[in-house]
This record gives sequence, C-alpha cells and structure tokens, in this order.
Amino acid sequence: MRALRILLIVVVILGGLFVIADRVAVNFAEDEAADKLRSTENLASTPDVSINGFPFLTQVAGGSLDDVEVGIDDYEASTGKGGEKIRIAELRAHMKGVEFSGDYSSATAATATGTATVGYDELMKATKSQPTEIAPGIDAKVIGLSDGGNGKIKVSLRATVLGVEVPEPVEVLSSVKVKDDDVEVVADGLPEIGGKQLAESRIRAITDFQQTIDELPGGIELDKVEAAKDGVEITVKGSNVKLAG
Repeated sequence: MRALRILLIVVVILGGLFVIADRVAVNFAEDEAADKLRSTENLASTPDVSINGFPFLTQVAGGSLDDVEVGIDDYEASTGKGGEKIRIAELRAHMKGVEFSGDYSSATAATATGTATVGYDELMKATKSQPTEIAPGIDAKVIGLSDGGNGKIKVSLRATVLGVEVPEPVEVLSSVKVKDDDVEVVADGLPEIGGKQLAESRIRAITDFQQTIDELPGGIELDKVEAAKDGVEITVKGSNVKLAG
C-alpha cells in the first residue's frame, strides 16, 4: 500500500508539472504568434492570440493546432481607392486546423470564421457628404448614419430647396448587404423632398452607396452584414488563411 501511495503521489506531481509546462509553453507560443502577426500584417498594436485545446505540447508535436482565436483592434483595411483606408474597430477570427512549418516561420488555417465591426463614422466616408443637386433648385447631402432597427441603416439627409434649408433631416431606412468585397447600402423607399417626388436615379445617387473593404488579414473575406447600434457587424470567413509566412 505504501508503494502504491508513493506511486500515486509521483504520478500526481508529474501530471502537475506537465500541466504547468504545457501552460507555460502555450503562453509563450501565443506571445510569439501575436508578435509575428503584428509584423506580418504591419499592425499598429499587438493583437490578441489564444491557442485553445489541451494539451498544447502534443498538438505542437503533431504539427497542427485545433483551435486558434485572433483579435485585432483598429485594423485598417483597404477601400480600393488609391491607398485610402477604412478602420475596422474590432476584428475577431476563429481559426480551425492551423498547420505550421517545421521552423514555425509560416502557419495556415484550414478554415476561419469571425466578425468585423465598422463604425458609422467610418462608413460615412463612402457617402455623398457634400451638397449634390438632385433636381433643379434642390440639393441634398448625407449628414449621418445610424441604426434603424431590424438590421436596417438609417440614412439622414440634409436638403435645401431654392437655397433654403429644409428644417428637419430627411430620414431613409436602407437595407445593407455584402456584394463581393463591398458593403452595399440601398434605400428601401424613396423620400419626398420639398413636397416633390424626385427622379429615382437622382435621389439614389445620394441615398445608395457602396464601401469596399478589402485586404483583410490572411485573405479572409466578407460574408454577411447587418446594422447594429454603433456600426455595421460583418461576418467574415475564409479557407487556407495564412496567419504568417
């Protein structure tokens, strides 16, 4: 019995040491991966990297990680317009099946899903925020975007008729969707301005717009989008996503 107790104590101690070593190793790996990702993507700040699953060391020995989560704040994506950028307030990605090279210089995830949040102030960059003539004597411009409820965006317009500003903003509820690499905003219905129903093509030149969001980390792409309280919430996805290298 005494020998059995000693054996059990040794097993418990060794098991505890393995757990400690495993956690130390995973914390080190997360820090190294975060630094590598910051360098590869030229990020302004170090991202959050969490390597899930236990034990970590046996995953490393097999050359593949089951589950890795990455969080990046204030990521600057491309708008496709001469180097112009659009800021993604929060980008969160969930990577599955991450395989890495023997020297750890490169890593690729089999699949990735996640979310990206773009504030309404950033999305305003794509709108007609300068007065534009939409009919003889009538000008309009976009002055704000906000949550319209039920997944819709509220587009607020300021209009002038014969040089006189309409007292209240003209508000239009719009649907938002992903089309290729664009977030596309399209008015559900057309407003009257100055008591006039305007030509559809002229008013849609103000109410409707597209914002390209491209060059996301590792080649992930836009999937779906919905209006939310502080901006649009975009679902992203990808396959064979390069994390480094």
